[in-house]
Amino acid sequence: MVLYKLQDLSTGYTNTEFDNYEIRDFDVYSDVNNERVGTVKNILVDDTGHFRYLVVDTGFWVFGKQVLLPIGRSRISYGDRRVYATGLTKEQVESLPEFDELERVDYDYEERVRGVYRSPFAETPLETSTPVEATAPLDTPSAYAETTAPRRDTYTYEHDPELYNITQQNHQNLKLYEERLVADKSRMKTGEVAVGKHVETDRATVSVPVERERVVIERTTPTDAGRIAAPGEVDFREGEVARVDIYEETPEIRKEAVLREEVKVKKVVETDTVEAQEELRREELDVKKNNQRSRKRKS
Repeated sequence: MVLYKLQDLSTGYTNTEFDNYEIRDFDVYSDVNNERVGTVKNILVDDTGHFRYLVVDTGFWVFGKQVLLPIGRSRISYGDRRVYATGLTKEQVESLPEFDELERVDYDYEERVRGVYRSPFAETPLETSTPVEATAPLDTPSAYAETTAPRRDTYTYEHDPELYNITQQNHQNLKLYEERLVADKSRMKTGEVAVGKHVETDRATVSVPVERERVVIERTTPTDAGRIAAPGEVDFREGEVARVDIYEETPEIRKEAVLREEVKVKKVVETDTVEAQEELRREELDVKKNNQRSRKRKS
């Protein structure tokens, strides 16, 4: 089987078996004595994309050694950011071959790893295999591998379900939900304003002063009335006429359009605050301990 480091795969790679949690740097504890084993440094997956091993840096537990922990032998607590290694002892870790580079991981290497984990947990032998002790020397091939040599070509991880199967029980993740108010706005049409114009008719009156000429005839008696005219002064003629032109003004009324007013149409935005109240629900964690029920409130 070809294995890959998770960090070498696409950055968009996710696996729903871990609920998309990043478990690298989770602390690893042995569930035998709750002793800290080390830290998860990487995850190894096969060419089908399934998790197969956790790479555990044992730190000071077994100084400076990295080992492989089959995924089926892990129990993950997401809330505590811990991985519990099922049944793992310090003696087993000391017996495990050290993990260095993937180039060294082949069928024989994995068989040495599987041989250490099979012994304490094998309820029935697989095929004709004989379990080996957890303290078997690293340079001694396991009896399981010796008696099942053909498995080199036919072996699949399904042959060791107790080592590689991820169970829901070992990887439970209790999620607590709460409701929250989400304020959003929607824009809707509440009306329409139409601005236009129409023509109204009014009757207007205008006063125009006009002038009119008329002839006034005055007949007066001269002061020297009765004076005897001198010879040749008087010329009696018929048909003598005095003509006078008479004028008068008449009003000329017309209409003309003038700009009276200008109307500008625009919109303004008024801001108001609307308050809303709703009942929100929240899930709290109930922890049952020592047959007494206590309620742990999340702050």
